[in-house]
Amino acid sequence: MYTIILAGGFGTRLFPLSRSNYPKQFIPLFGEKSLFQKAVLRASLFSKPEEIFVVTNDTHKFLVEDQLNQIIIPCNVLEEPCGKNTLPAITYATLKIHEIDNNAIILALSSDQLLDETETYNQAIKAAEKLTKKYIVTFGIVPTTPHTGYGYIRPGDKLEGGYKVSAFVEKPDKHTAEKYLKERYLWNAGIFCFSANFFLDECRKYAPEVFNAFSHNVAKAYELTPKISIDYGLLEKTPNVAVVPLSTAWNDLGSFEALYSISEKDINSNVVNGEYITPDGKNNIIISDKLISTIGISEMAIIDTADVLMICPKNQTQKIGEITEQLRQKNDDRVVNHTIVHRPWGTYTTLLRSKTFLIKKLVVAPHKRISLQYHNHRSEHWVVVGGIAEVTNGENTFLVRTGESTFVPANTIHRLANPGDVPLEVVEVQNGDLLTEEDIVRCDDDYQRK
Repeated sequence: MYTIILAGGFGTRLFPLSRSNYPKQFIPLFGEKSLFQKAVLRASLFSKPEEIFVVTNDTHKFLVEDQLNQIIIPCNVLEEPCGKNTLPAITYATLKIHEIDNNAIILALSSDQLLDETETYNQAIKAAEKLTKKYIVTFGIVPTTPHTGYGYIRPGDKLEGGYKVSAFVEKPDKHTAEKYLKERYLWNAGIFCFSANFFLDECRKYAPEVFNAFSHNVAKAYELTPKISIDYGLLEKTPNVAVVPLSTAWNDLGSFEALYSISEKDINSNVVNGEYITPDGKNNIIISDKLISTIGISEMAIIDTADVLMICPKNQTQKIGEITEQLRQKNDDRVVNHTIVHRPWGTYTTLLRSKTFLIKKLVVAPHKRISLQYHNHRSEHWVVVGGIAEVTNGENTFLVRTGESTFVPANTIHRLANPGDVPLEVVEVQNGDLLTEEDIVRCDDDYQRK
């Protein structure tokens, strides 16, 4: 069996933990592994590494590759020119798999869900596989509560191992959700199983604007294809959709309230990641690197990061999108990046910012290097605080050891490289009238960035 993992989302529903350039699927929310890594490990239950295809974008491509290296599962990585929702992404990957094996059975997973890989899960996958000759199969989580944050599926005629889908329904209000629970509706999990041949035939019939777009090269295909989900673009149009019920712990982590519901709690039902002191606080979710103390505060979410503090009632955390939208309208970089920004060569951390100077800490991974570049509006002063740097500064290339420094004037071609086996740590002081990532002119880059 082949597996497609969709890992291109920019969602910020867990802001400020999640940012556009470092969204929730790459954050190790539970233990040492991210949701993306857990999805890859789940895929490896049924697929070999060469049978797993990850669909992402240029922003997250290097995060994907880095996290795959950490779990030593070298999958195929497909880069979308731009995000056009789930139907184009799944079609793109399915066509790639079809070139290898036109009889392939494919499982399509989201990278940002939490799901227990129990024997029930394994049995559901096997049941779905048997239905793929005649149906595109989706999976319906057996509800445990009348949840208003999920779409639902109404099962129809009984099939071996599942049901025909009678209807897909939108997120309901509380009263309607209670009615759905009594009538044995299922939560729409956004997990699919199908044969490559059958999926492409159905796409040709019911989503021709998507299918025909991919008769062109990838760049042109993404210009032509509409932006549309697999639910709206295909599953709600074809009569050949089945659902397999799945009774297992599942959560799409769409809010901090959802994160609270599945996390370990203390004796006062607080979920705490960090240090928290209170004489009376109950039912809170607290995430912070510093001590948080409260009096008279319960049923709240307090999420504290290096640059953003978010406080709201726990049952209103689904409204966080309104905050991120306001930040986007202001072109505020904090909705995009943390103070720690990941790059294919390592990370940089913003330590201090003013109008005329910016101080960063750069960590360059062993045997990696930044692009050969120059800046029109700023100079840079590098102080090595750990490891040994190989510096290109104008026409000269030389080593800078721990405790030593070098100055790079504006408009000077330069590069920082780590020739060693340990991370290189450098404090960078920028001076100038434009201190942004836009003031980078790349002359050469190991990672083919623009």
